[in-house]
Amino acid sequence: MSMPRVHLVGAGPGNPDLLTVKALRLIQQAEVVVHDRLVPQEILDLIPQSARRIFVGKATRNHSMAQEDINLLLVELAREGKRVVRLKGGDPFIFGRGSEEALTLAEHGIPFEIVPGVTAAAGCGAYAGIPLTHRGLATGVRFVTGHCREDNELVCDWRGMMDPDTTLVFYMALANLETIRRNLIAAGVDPAMPAAAVSCGTTDAQRSVLATLGTLERALALQPLPAPCLIIVGRVVALAPELAWYGERELADA
Repeated sequence: MSMPRVHLVGAGPGNPDLLTVKALRLIQQAEVVVHDRLVPQEILDLIPQSARRIFVGKATRNHSMAQEDINLLLVELAREGKRVVRLKGGDPFIFGRGSEEALTLAEHGIPFEIVPGVTAAAGCGAYAGIPLTHRGLATGVRFVTGHCREDNELVCDWRGMMDPDTTLVFYMALANLETIRRNLIAAGVDPAMPAAAVSCGTTDAQRSVLATLGTLERALALQPLPAPCLIIVGRVVALAPELAWYGERELADA
C-alpha cells in the first residue's frame, strides 16, 4: 500500500477531548492543514506553527471555496509532496463531503487515508443525555440531512421515517425545521413524539431545548439556539431530563 499523502481527518463534534489519538497525531505532524468552519479554535491551536493553514469553510449561501475547488486543491497540495491533513468537523464520511474529496484523490492517483471522527449525532446525543438507542424505546437510528444544496426544497423519504422504534437525527436542520415537522406529521409521526434541538453540542456553549415534534418549532422561537444545531426526534428524547449530565439545558413545555 502506498503511503497516504492526504489524510481526511474527522475532528469530532467540537470538544477537543473527543479527538481520536490518531487524529491528534496527524494534526501535529501536518505540513498543511485544510480546515472547515466548524473546527474549533482549540483544535486549530494543536496545528504546528510551521504548518500552513488553509480555510475552506462554508456557511449557508457563503462558501469561501467551492467544493470542486477544494477537491482539486487537495490534489495540488499532495503533488507538492506535503503531509496534508484535510480537517473536518464530525466524521468525514457522515455529511462531511469527505467521500467526494476521496473520489477526486482516487481519480488522480493520490494515496489517501480516512480517519473517522465522532459524528455530531453520537457526540451531541451523549452530551445532552439522549441515547440514540434504548431497549424498549428505539431499536435503530437514522441520520438525515436537514438541508439541500443551493437552497433547493428538502426532499426525503418521509414515510420511511414513521417507524416509532427508530430515532431520527437531522443534521443542519434549523432552517428547514418547519418543513421537517410538517412532512413527518403528514407521514404519520405522532406530533407528541419527543423532540430536541441541541446547539454547539459537547462544547462549553452547549444548549438544548426539549419539546415535542409538534411544539419544537414554537419552543425554538421562544428560546432561539445558534447553529450548529442538531434535531433529534424519537421516544429516547424523553430520557434527557434524567440523563442530561453536561452543561446547561433549557426545557420547553411539551
